[in-house]
Amino acid sequence: MKKWLYCFVMVVSGCQSSGLYEQEQKPSPPIQVEQPARSSETPAPSSEAEEQEELVLEERFWNQIEVQNGIKVITNPDNILVLVNKEQQLPSDYKPADLVIPNVPFTFKETNVEKRYMRAEAAKALEAMFTAAKKQQIMLYAVSGYRSYERQQQLFSSEVQRLGEEKAVVAVAMPGRSEHQTGLAIDITSPSVQYAITPAFGDTLEGKWVAEHAHEFGFIIRYPKGKEHITKYQYEPWHLRYVGEKAAKVIYEKQITLEEYFQIVKKI
Repeated sequence: MKKWLYCFVMVVSGCQSSGLYEQEQKPSPPIQVEQPARSSETPAPSSEAEEQEELVLEERFWNQIEVQNGIKVITNPDNILVLVNKEQQLPSDYKPADLVIPNVPFTFKETNVEKRYMRAEAAKALEAMFTAAKKQQIMLYAVSGYRSYERQQQLFSSEVQRLGEEKAVVAVAMPGRSEHQTGLAIDITSPSVQYAITPAFGDTLEGKWVAEHAHEFGFIIRYPKGKEHITKYQYEPWHLRYVGEKAAKVIYEKQITLEEYFQIVKKI
């Protein structure tokens, strides 16, 4: 009787008695809370899993070293992430087997010269970068790609005669220690610096575009400003090194060098 009277009062007051009765007899379903839409201006939270994935590197991408006459020689020079510097060098007879000429404008007319060549993967990436730059009215020119051990020896000797060895080693790599021998490096320039190889390139519209976008195509500025104590070379905004998009992204976002990259990645 009390329950009937209670329901009658609830109907008169405008509530649904059946709903109330069901709530008393059955547990309420879980409330689904809709997440608020994220504003386009708010960046998506970084994925810890993705970052961890970016910071692991297969063993095959690490240098394999053999000490020869007291010199650390890299025995897997075809590695796309090969780390060439003043502490570890390439074999004197190393020449990449997949050298091709990228379809980009060069600053010279000679066709049958080694400096036109790059390894195939790097050449394809360079073409994509130059095409993207041109669409933005950024005019880039290639200056020097692959360089043999013998040619590097000539350049280094010439620089020693001109500047002395102490200054030469900061500006020009010794033979075997040049990234150009890997076929993965390229020097670039633009009309705004009269096609010269100069630090001033970094202050140009073209140089700034390259610094901001090169990593999207797998390239890094190998010898950045402020990192001379790590690379042991002067700032070279014109010298690009292909490392692949994954490594280039990490290096760009963390503003580090290739040497520092190998210090933060985990070998798997």
